[in-house]
Amino acid sequence: MTALNIGDNTPDFTLPSDGGTEVSLSAMRGKKIVLYFYPKDDTSGCTSQAQQFTLHNDEFVKADSIIIGVSKDSIKSHDKFKAKYGISFALLSDESLDVANKYGVWVEKSMYGRKYMGMERATFLIDASGKIAKIWRKVKITGHVEEVLATARNI
Repeated sequence: MTALNIGDNTPDFTLPSDGGTEVSLSAMRGKKIVLYFYPKDDTSGCTSQAQQFTLHNDEFVKADSIIIGVSKDSIKSHDKFKAKYGISFALLSDESLDVANKYGVWVEKSMYGRKYMGMERATFLIDASGKIAKIWRKVKITGHVEEVLATARNI
């Protein structure tokens, strides 16, 4: 697995989405995509991040950008998470970790000295032609959504 870099073509994928639909990255060409990976539905950090993206969703739409969240949680979990917090964008289920591996975000983590595999909190801003315009890894939630929005407005 080689790491993705700015300027690379994004690996295409089709994943199940909340509400029982499917989303294909290639079907959204012509728009900017904010593709963000997060560890788990309904945990404090992931909830805060989803709420921040929801709060700014209209501004992303004005910047011709579509927000997509991806975790390994099930569609059932995503549906509950969206309903509970009024999340306004698609949440995709990558239970096989195929997409997480393509994007290099299924990584070894460490908590209290214990090592385990988990989803890195990372955001990829994809331009209208399908190339990676910006990558944020090991995202800290405070100020992140505003930074992504500012960058999306300028590409």
